[in-house]
Amino acid sequence: MPPPPRQPRVIPARESRRILLSAQGLAAPPATRSGPASVQRLIERLGFVQVDSINVLERAHHLILQTRLESYRRETLTSLLEKDRSLFEHWTHDASLIPIRWYDQWKPRFERYAGRADRNTWWHERLGGDPAPLLKRIHARVRRDGPLRGRDLEDERSEDGGGGWWNWHPGKAALEHLWRVGKLSIAGRVRFEKVYDLASRVHPEADARPTPDEGTHLEWACRTAMDRLGVATAVEVAAFWKSISSAAARSWCDAAVERGELEPIHLEDLDGTRRPAYATDRSRRMAKEDPWDEAIRPLCPFDPVIRDRKRILRRFDFDYRFEAFVPAPKRQYGYYTLPLLRGDRFVGRIDPKFDRAAECLLVRGPWWEPGCDTRQHRKMLETATNRLAVQIGAASYQFID
Repeated sequence: MPPPPRQPRVIPARESRRILLSAQGLAAPPATRSGPASVQRLIERLGFVQVDSINVLERAHHLILQTRLESYRRETLTSLLEKDRSLFEHWTHDASLIPIRWYDQWKPRFERYAGRADRNTWWHERLGGDPAPLLKRIHARVRRDGPLRGRDLEDERSEDGGGGWWNWHPGKAALEHLWRVGKLSIAGRVRFEKVYDLASRVHPEADARPTPDEGTHLEWACRTAMDRLGVATAVEVAAFWKSISSAAARSWCDAAVERGELEPIHLEDLDGTRRPAYATDRSRRMAKEDPWDEAIRPLCPFDPVIRDRKRILRRFDFDYRFEAFVPAPKRQYGYYTLPLLRGDRFVGRIDPKFDRAAECLLVRGPWWEPGCDTRQHRKMLETATNRLAVQIGAASYQFID
């Protein structure tokens, strides 16, 4: 008589969050080495670093890297992007910086984007009902004139065009669409404004690589996601790159279980709910690592650890909302609230703003989680705030009401 099937191992919330923090580079103090090789390795470890235009404190990509690298310098990232070309910019969930060795895995995404000018109302409003002539004309201008910004195509502005990303003029929209479909790449930025050039000129070797087939792309998407999550449900695997369906991720993970490459487990949330999931072999070791619990680290609102709000609520019991786009009277905490991480727990949040004219970091808050408003935590926050001020170039910091 065959033995009864073994029940999946249960991974409780505290263990799963320690695994996530370890996988995402937050289980140890910030690394002391912050040169080009260290920054490149960190981005490959994270998978990608989100780019965001809000600069009330510091650009999101710099904040994410500063949290994990003690002596991080903005110039290092710029060099990797614009000189070494070891990174490229494109979309995951939002605009992100991605290792160039994975460029070919974006080609299926380019192909999906290619049809959106015909099907998507948003693009129709900006490119017109027949976008092909405009796209061909703008592509030819970049080929002829070299790198261009949206402002270089003001002559393509429609009579009723306005400003802002939500109301691009046709020339800017064409540049953006040609970038989304892989015909153009971001050659650099000038005061954060994108500079577009032919992908074949910016990343010639990567651009020449063939498009992976569906199976190869699925294998890459699932394996790299699991390596960077440690434990995850099929939905979380699919959401990591936002390039495959949950059903496809589940099929791949089940096949990996059959091959002995993944372990089927149950993730237990803090409320006792259990959900089928998967774990890597390495996750057992990661769970035993001691998180850095001697200091507080403010996390960028776009940090990969907190991108999934439901996950941090289930595993950390931390209810976080990004309120920059919430009308000021309706905000509970502030415009650019940073969660405060200590060890494997979120202990509170602050709302900082860099007053560049006064060279002062202004901090509203803190708002502590239950049981965390202690003398020890307040002292730790002073140290963390001082570190943040130094990293963004502020001469001082001040807590305000």
